[in-house]
Amino acid sequence: MTCRQLGGACDQEFFADTFEEMAKQSQAHGKEMFQKQDMAHLQAMQTMQKMMQSQDDFQNWFRSKQHEFDALVDIIN
Repeated sequence: MTCRQLGGACDQEFFADTFEEMAKQSQAHGKEMFQKQDMAHLQAMQTMQKMMQSQDDFQNWFRSKQHEFDALVDIIN
C-alpha cells in the first residue's frame, strides 16, 4: 500500500505481511515527514487528527484500510 492509500500525501510504498506492520511503517514515514516539516504530509496529518476525534469515524476508516490490505494480500496469494 502507499502512503496516500493510508491517508498520507505521497506514493511511498510500504510492504508488510500484516496490516499492523504496515501501519508501523506508515507511522515511521509520517514521523520522518513531520521532522522534515513536509507541508503536504502535515496537512494530511491534520486531516487524520480531525478524523480521530470521532472514535466511530476512526474505527470505520481503520477497518476499511484493513479490508483493503487483506484484499491486496488475497490477490498476491
